[in-house]
Amino acid sequence: MKILVCISKTPDTTAKIAFTDNNTKFAEAGVQWIINPYDEWYALVRAIELKEKDASAVIHLINVGGTDTEPIIRKALALGGDEATRVNAVPTDSFTVASQIAVVAKSGAYDLILTGKETIDYNGSSVGGMVAELLDFPYVSLATKFELNGTTASINREIEGGEETAEVNLPVVVSCQKGVAEARIPNMRGIMAARTKPLKVVEPVAAAQLTTVVNFELPPSKAGVKLVSPDQPEELIRLLHEEARII
Repeated sequence: MKILVCISKTPDTTAKIAFTDNNTKFAEAGVQWIINPYDEWYALVRAIELKEKDASAVIHLINVGGTDTEPIIRKALALGGDEATRVNAVPTDSFTVASQIAVVAKSGAYDLILTGKETIDYNGSSVGGMVAELLDFPYVSLATKFELNGTTASINREIEGGEETAEVNLPVVVSCQKGVAEARIPNMRGIMAARTKPLKVVEPVAAAQLTTVVNFELPPSKAGVKLVSPDQPEELIRLLHEEARII
């Protein structure tokens, strides 16, 4: 079985967010970059678990980005990927990223393509579905459990008010979220092995950019804490009613 795991670069969750060029670009200076957690903790780790059950399985990684993404690709290889491909293009929108992934996936004849449910910076949740459409594969999103029996996948996903179980034959594209796997960290053996694992760089194909960023905007600053004396319940009620608007 051939598994392709899509990984992306995102800012560390503790990074200070700022914008430049009249709020049209993300300010990258001084930002610590990580593997998108949904790609790492769930999509990649579930692929590794599947390989542990099937020694013939291989895990390929794909990333669309510049040379600055190679450290996170090496970390993914250290976790358990067998080889990786980096499409040498700056991600512009979901469709261009999906187009690059689809071209590589088509030539690789993969049985299973896994993505995180979304990236933690843009929260688009769209690349997996686009890849499936471009490949004419079935697509199941927001998986909380993924089991494989031969060439049939059983996938649990949360829906409004409950849970749904879907069965689908391979090949399939699946986006993963919390519950589908337990996060892991690379061990020393994996880190050493990652240095020599293949990382192929390919040039991008022509793809239309369908969306552009008009501007970014930070959320308003949180107001300071207001302390109300225990002997002033009327003031507390007024604040909850007029300012917090929760009563």
